[in-house]
Amino acid sequence: MANIRYTRNLFLRGMSVVYLFAFASLYVQIPGLYGKNGLLPAENQLDSKASALAARIHTKPTLLWLAPYVGLDTEYMMDVLTIFGIFLAFTGFVSQKFCTAPTFAALWSLYYSLYQVGQTFMWFQWDILLLEAGFLSILVAPLRYRPISRRRSTPIQAPSDTIAFWLVKWLLFRLMFQSGVVKLTSGCPTWWGLTALTVHFESQCIPTPLAWYAHHLPRWFLKLTCVGANIAEIPLPLLFFVPVRSVRVVAFYIQLFLQVCIILTGNYNFFNLLTIVLCLSLLDDDYFLKKKPQKGASNFWPGLFSKAVTLVVYAALLYGTVVWYSLRITPKNTIESDIAFTRQQFDQALSKAVPLTIYVGLASLGLVIVEAVSTALVESQTFARRAVTVLTTLLYAAAALFIFAISTVPYSTLHPSGNSTVLPAVRTWESRINHLHVTNAYGLFRRMTGVGGRPEVIIEGSNHIDGPWQEYNFLYKAGNVNATPPFVAPHQPRVDWQMWFAALGTYHQNPWLMSLAYRLLNGQPEVLQLLDTSRNPFPNKPPKYIRATLYHYHYTPWTQRSASAWWTRERVGEYFPIFSRDHPPLLEYLRNVKILTDSRKDPTVIPWLKMLLDRLRKLATAVDPAILMWSLFTAGCAIVAGSASSGSRK
Repeated sequence: MANIRYTRNLFLRGMSVVYLFAFASLYVQIPGLYGKNGLLPAENQLDSKASALAARIHTKPTLLWLAPYVGLDTEYMMDVLTIFGIFLAFTGFVSQKFCTAPTFAALWSLYYSLYQVGQTFMWFQWDILLLEAGFLSILVAPLRYRPISRRRSTPIQAPSDTIAFWLVKWLLFRLMFQSGVVKLTSGCPTWWGLTALTVHFESQCIPTPLAWYAHHLPRWFLKLTCVGANIAEIPLPLLFFVPVRSVRVVAFYIQLFLQVCIILTGNYNFFNLLTIVLCLSLLDDDYFLKKKPQKGASNFWPGLFSKAVTLVVYAALLYGTVVWYSLRITPKNTIESDIAFTRQQFDQALSKAVPLTIYVGLASLGLVIVEAVSTALVESQTFARRAVTVLTTLLYAAAALFIFAISTVPYSTLHPSGNSTVLPAVRTWESRINHLHVTNAYGLFRRMTGVGGRPEVIIEGSNHIDGPWQEYNFLYKAGNVNATPPFVAPHQPRVDWQMWFAALGTYHQNPWLMSLAYRLLNGQPEVLQLLDTSRNPFPNKPPKYIRATLYHYHYTPWTQRSASAWWTRERVGEYFPIFSRDHPPLLEYLRNVKILTDSRKDPTVIPWLKMLLDRLRKLATAVDPAILMWSLFTAGCAIVAGSASSGSRK
């Protein structure tokens, strides 16, 4: 049985860091997003006619129902939940003692409670991915901390550890494989033409400065990079289950390289960091803890066999890449590429791959379970200890089989052929618990947007209906053509992200935009904090009128980068019409979607607790959110380094 206890501990510490970023990022945005005068007041999501607490929790499972019982309103209760989440995540980051199942159960419950009222600002794939990975962390983490024995250089490993950790690898496989497959099943011409990356760096939500340079790379190189992304996401994940460790290690490096490239060119909050943490499931302790071979033992032939298999596997993958994408070197010493298979051929291959991968996953899990049970039967010394270990292993095996079974339901949606492999009873189980997001379907960038230009909604205000109109500036999204694209990850500015999605549709599809217009007309300070207040065109008094205009943005050409502008833009037309603060249709609309409600008595908030929470928020919002999160991370690293050096001196 492979040793994964040290690797598992790294995974749990990594999950703590991701939770830390997720809670801290959300905390600084709560008043503007979910406060009483925010864009989507959270208290409106807790309008239940049931009087009993149990009935309310059954209707919408969230700890926010407890707010009146602790002397808080919904907004301040959200503050408490996020602060508690930051605290638990930070303790798990700095000390392995706190990386236990109860801690991760609390972290999952806190984030799920917030997700329940998060509405459109939390309906992102990385939010549900964190919920699924966080739930698996409960199974992966030990029930209680067990210190390392003086006789051992590594922690003692329980047989059930490998079973729970296998589920992390299965999640990683589904995330990568589904994300790759949906790009081709969507029929998007840019993915089939391998031109997606000639558009992506310009059209993504919040690009970094390096994205401008990546966008101007040679077209043939961007097409070749698109081939590499397809290979990393579709055939490569199949190698996650190869029993040869070196094959998985190479797959880990490839996935790590892909995620680092995405981090450098795009601000995708904690998503890529979470993916890297999941990639740890491809490794084991032998990768991190280089042990000296025992006397008399020879690793030459096993090592040679492992290297030979790895060479053959990746040579075959490289050959397949050349064939599938018709790679060829031109007289100009460039590499041209085109997809050499048809959509019908891909569909036929996928019809076989989806059921096959489910069976391979089941077989892999079965082998892990058999090995774990066998280890439990022979390793324990006393009968009582052996019985407890075997029973615990069987319980983890049952839980793993259940989670694997229900995960096949969203996974099988990749192709109709997968439906035949899912039993009706499994679909019933999945439908009963799908609101918990224990398993999910994934698939990012199904279709590439912004082919004809990056759409951006620019909100403008004026004190006269005929103008002049002045633009509101956001903190991170494209607006001012001279503003440098930022590095903001792992912070996720959720309004900036939703503005990107809103530009892809109409304002009728985004009710929160009307709330934003109304809050700006009222000069609501909580909402203004989500924008760039240093460049507020109406710092003293809000405007009388608000409108929005749609623009198409493009990067400036390579030859013009010496100038101050990063973007060029052209006006497309009106996005939403002129509104005023007392505009009857606007007010009626906001009441219909329950953003504005009739005045009701506010719950009593304990004065001293309110003062404490207000002071904490004032301290947290005094710096840029990204700096705040990296400061927390740096402080955690300093504590970890200090603990390590202190332990080495003992």
